[in-house]
Amino acid sequence: VQLVESGGGLVQPGGSLRLSCAASGITFSRKTIGWYRQAPGKQRELVARLRSSGSNPDYADFAQGRFTVSRDNDGNTAYLQMNNLKPEDTAVYYCNTRTIIATNWVDYWGQGTQVTVSS
Repeated sequence: VQLVESGGGLVQPGGSLRLSCAASGITFSRKTIGWYRQAPGKQRELVARLRSSGSNPDYADFAQGRFTVSRDNDGNTAYLQMNNLKPEDTAVYYCNTRTIIATNWVDYWGQGTQVTVSS
């Protein structure tokens, strides 16, 4: 399983970025994909999560109304559109999926993409 994030960078407050997560080695269309972030000195936290159907996404409170998660099952890619970015959104953003092996859930993570919001 491989997850590769891209699209991060430096953006001014109020700006936008679109992150991508390209997946391979899984049946992407059957997997829930999550976006997480981790800021320096803080725990990794959920940003948004999208089930295989693409319906009823979950958003963290801080993401609601500003971020939109989507997926292209034909292209095995998930996206996170981030608008009206704030300095507190600065973090490394990761995509995640999980699967059951035997009776255990196994998490897969990408390498992360840095998002820096600063003037």
